[in-house]
Amino acid sequence: MASLFLSPLLAFLIVASPALVDGQAKQTNITLGSSLPASNNASWLSPSGRFAFGFYPKAQGFAIGVWLATTPERTVAWTANRDDPPIMDGSIRLTFDGRLLWSAPGDQEKAISQATEPAAMAAMMDTGNLVLYNSQQAIVWSSFGSPTDTLLPGQSLLPETQLFSSLSETDRSTGSYRLNNQKDGNIVLYPVDTSNTADDAYWDTGTFQIGFLLTLNLGSNGTLYLTGNNGKFTKNLAQAKNSSPRSGVDIHYRVTIDPDGILRLYSHRFGNNGSSTTAVEWAALDNQCLVRGVCGINSYCSLKSNGEPDCLCPPGFEFVDPSQVLLGCMRNSSIGDCLENSRGGKTGLTMATMRNATWVDKPYAILPSTTSVDDCMSACLADCFCEAALFQDDACTKQLIPLRYGRTGGNDTLFIKVGAINPNQQGVIYRRNRKEGIDVLVITVALAACSAVVFAVAGFLFYRSRKLGRYMRASECSNSGFDEETPLRSYSYGELEKATESFREELGRGAFGTVFKGAFSNGERIIAVKRLEKMVEDGEREFQREVRAIGRTHHRNLVRLLGFCNEGSNRLLVYEFVSNGSLANLLFKAGTYPSWEERVRIALDVARGLQYLHEELEAPIIHCDIKPQNILMDSSGTAKIADFGLAKLLMPDQTRTFTGVRGTRGYLAPEWYKNAPITVKADVYSYGIVLFEIICCKRNMELEEAGHDYTLSEWVYECFMAGQLDNLKIDEVVDHGELERMVKVGLWCVQNEPVFRPSMKNVILMLEGNMKVSLPPPPPSFSV
Repeated sequence: MASLFLSPLLAFLIVASPALVDGQAKQTNITLGSSLPASNNASWLSPSGRFAFGFYPKAQGFAIGVWLATTPERTVAWTANRDDPPIMDGSIRLTFDGRLLWSAPGDQEKAISQATEPAAMAAMMDTGNLVLYNSQQAIVWSSFGSPTDTLLPGQSLLPETQLFSSLSETDRSTGSYRLNNQKDGNIVLYPVDTSNTADDAYWDTGTFQIGFLLTLNLGSNGTLYLTGNNGKFTKNLAQAKNSSPRSGVDIHYRVTIDPDGILRLYSHRFGNNGSSTTAVEWAALDNQCLVRGVCGINSYCSLKSNGEPDCLCPPGFEFVDPSQVLLGCMRNSSIGDCLENSRGGKTGLTMATMRNATWVDKPYAILPSTTSVDDCMSACLADCFCEAALFQDDACTKQLIPLRYGRTGGNDTLFIKVGAINPNQQGVIYRRNRKEGIDVLVITVALAACSAVVFAVAGFLFYRSRKLGRYMRASECSNSGFDEETPLRSYSYGELEKATESFREELGRGAFGTVFKGAFSNGERIIAVKRLEKMVEDGEREFQREVRAIGRTHHRNLVRLLGFCNEGSNRLLVYEFVSNGSLANLLFKAGTYPSWEERVRIALDVARGLQYLHEELEAPIIHCDIKPQNILMDSSGTAKIADFGLAKLLMPDQTRTFTGVRGTRGYLAPEWYKNAPITVKADVYSYGIVLFEIICCKRNMELEEAGHDYTLSEWVYECFMAGQLDNLKIDEVVDHGELERMVKVGLWCVQNEPVFRPSMKNVILMLEGNMKVSLPPPPPSFSV
């Protein structure tokens, strides 16, 4: 793939070419009052006869769409109301009042187009575009403007729009995959019903952080390319192998996200006799197992000899339903729970090993980089919460079930905790016969029903949420049918009053209350209790939201919530006690500063905690107040983000403007003061400021308080551009390349426009040196 920067004139011609193509293309005009009865091949043809709009077969009825008249089967390029059931009768009509619709007896009607005003005429064009014109011959709607799974030459995928695959070659209903043209300039393939995060992506154009929005285009010569920046930028993604037709051969191109999730460029060559041949000119992927979601949860993909994907279960698992492998795999034996295991009630747990595969790393705990393979396995076996351990890139992480996006090929080693029923080891697939599986299922259902009766009076629902919730991420619970609440301990006010000795020792004050030190079990377990004092009018709702949100989090770089109290007007939260104070004390108040290596590690710790909050939860958590005072240091020097419980929760596809500014002056992103939507990128801005403070060991407001008229980020940028990064050091020897990389990452984080700030996943990749950091523009001169 090559990037080309064109002259403004040439760029204009390329960008304008779709309009020119449509403007010059021949068309078949359709007048008001025209109609088509529902029957096979009932259609309005384009002048060449290559394209048609009308009824095509779907199941036992018909669908309405545009197709290319290939042989032996037509190639559908667009479908109206694609998720509707098949049409059995009725007709397509362009009504006298200018509406394009399907109608049937019994006053049934369904709009085919969403025109901005009544149409005076319709046209089926030789480009494959179905167009509605008003009385001034201006286009008021076109099928090109609402693509489904296909782009034709002259058609574009605009920013913030998507293509969705079809369910199958014969059913054009919405399928399992999507191509998303994102606001960050990247065009990415994902499974449907997933967040727009790197863990769910399986192909992209590599244009993230480009600084402007892009449009995906298909040229008439079979070139798939991107344009943006007002026509000043274009990038070729693919080119048809032979775009010069022979005499008497007519070539049509299309790009489609196929039902298997792979984006492909096709050519259709028509001979003089009307027959056609179809060829794949380019494919985004050549391995079906690289498509995420091709196999269900807890299963992995392996290619058969014919190149087709085969879904298999790892050791200790079997298919939920062998006839529906996309449902994924489930354990074939129980590993108990933490309470049972701690009492010695469950024996015979072992670790099965699966090598040479690849899995998505979604850890709840990360072990030190010096952990060996054997120690990785042992650490998971010794941790009752751990259900699997992934040894990936010489690093060990503890995992919860379900496992996702597994495939053969790669260097990952997966250790899976299995029960007393010992499956075949070393990655051999464990399967039961179907009858045995059905017997187990019947027994399981019967036992579950009995348990429900026995424990109903004692509060079975609460027990179930405590027992099952600890093993499941929020994003996974929605697919499992289990309660998504986490197993938090509910304390009485009296218990916490006793534990804190009547709230005697104050640890600190936050925006919503005061934190006190306490202890359980005769001082053996130290805790921190936050008493919420400054609740807003709807404080009950805020409190419930906080408990639910924090209860779903479990990460080594987050302060862990242990329990809560919601008794009368008393609302308190019980956290783990983090013993070494805040990062602010470490950077600004200590007599000596942390070493450069320690500061780099702290910066990565904070980034990983934020990346978990932003990208690894079903409902991303926006912290809203990232600053060194809210970053605590434990006894081993690990940084943990605190006080994120009152953050607002946003679904991935939502934006929201908060009614009031939250956070701390000096760390707030510009959008807080503009009444603009607040997204996770507000935290990225705050992180950039904290990163500069970690680098320089200076408070962000220190320069302003000293009478300077520039901010810390502006001073850092001036030093960077002047080649004077040594001014940022604190009389120590540092890796100059690492220092420059961290400065550049910070400057990207504090960009004025949220779309230009990187995701926390990319922040981590850049800090670790695994992603190139381009030259950042100057930070905004923003002040309040």
